[in-house]
Amino acid sequence: MTQDRPTLGIALMLGFCVVAPMGDALAKILSSKVALGQLVFVRFGVQAVVLIPIIALTGRIWRMSRRVFALTLLRTVMHIIGIGTMVSALYYLPLADAIAIAFVMPFIMLLLGHYVLGEEVGMRRMVACAVGFGGTLLVIQPSFQEVGWPALLPLCVAINFALFMLVTRKIAKETDPIGLQAVSGVMAIVMMAPVLFFVPDSAISLLAWDTGLSSATWQLMIAIGVSGTVAHLLMTWSLRYAPSATLAPMQYLEIPIATIIGFAVFGDLPDKMASFGIAIVIASGLYIVFREQAIGRKPVTVPVAERSSQTPAE
Repeated sequence: MTQDRPTLGIALMLGFCVVAPMGDALAKILSSKVALGQLVFVRFGVQAVVLIPIIALTGRIWRMSRRVFALTLLRTVMHIIGIGTMVSALYYLPLADAIAIAFVMPFIMLLLGHYVLGEEVGMRRMVACAVGFGGTLLVIQPSFQEVGWPALLPLCVAINFALFMLVTRKIAKETDPIGLQAVSGVMAIVMMAPVLFFVPDSAISLLAWDTGLSSATWQLMIAIGVSGTVAHLLMTWSLRYAPSATLAPMQYLEIPIATIIGFAVFGDLPDKMASFGIAIVIASGLYIVFREQAIGRKPVTVPVAERSSQTPAE
C-alpha cells in the first residue's frame, strides 16, 4: 500500500495543470494545419507506443473480462469524440475560454451522480451547480457572439467527458489505470485506421491523411500525444500519494495557467464578461469541492432509539 505523501501528490497535480493546457495549446496551433482525424489518430498512437512498454516492464495487468472490455470500448469511443470536439473548439475559441467552459463538467458529474447513480446531493450543491452553469454562460456569451455555435463545443466536451467518467467509475476497480489507457490507445488505432486509410479524402475532409506534412508538424503532433499521456500519468500518480479531496481544488489552477499560456502563445485574454464568468465557475466549483469534503468529515450519528436498543456487545 502506497503511503500518503501529500506534498508529492500536490506537485504531481500541479504538473498535470501545466502539462494539460500546454497540450491543448499545441492542438490549437495545429488545428488549422492538420486534419482532425490525423491529429487524433497520432494522439492515440503515441499513447499506445508510450504506455505499452511501461506495461511490459512493470508487469501491469491489461487483460479484461468481456464486460470490462465492452465498457472500455465505449469509453474509448467517448475519448475519441471528446478529444476531437475539444480540438475543434480550440480552432475557434481562445484557450482559456475553451477550458473554462469545459470546466462545467464537475457540475454535470454531480447532477448525473444524483439522477443516474442515485447519489445524495443537497440543495446547497444544487444551487452551486446552477450558479456555476450561469458563470459558464457568461464565458460562452461573448464567444458565441463572435464565432456562433462553435462556442458550444466545449460544453459538448464537458457532457461527453462526464459520461466518460461515469463509465470509468464502473471499471476503475477492475483494471489498472495505465493498462486501461494502453488498451484504449490500441482500440482507438484499430477503430480509426480503416476510416482514415480507406475513406477517400474527398469524401470527408476532416478524415484526410496528409503525407506531405513537415517534420516540425509531425514533431508537434507527437508532442501532443506525449503531453496527453504524461498529463494522464501525472494525475494518476498524484492520486497515489494524496487523497482526491486534497487534489480536487488544485485542478482549477488549470484555468489561470491556460490563461497565461494562451496570452503568451496567442496573445489571447478573456474579456471582462468572460473573466467574471471564469471567476464564478472557479468559485462554484471550489464550493462544491469543499462542501463534499465537509460532508465526508461529518460523523455518522446513530438515532437515539437505535442506540438504546443496542447491547454493550454490539
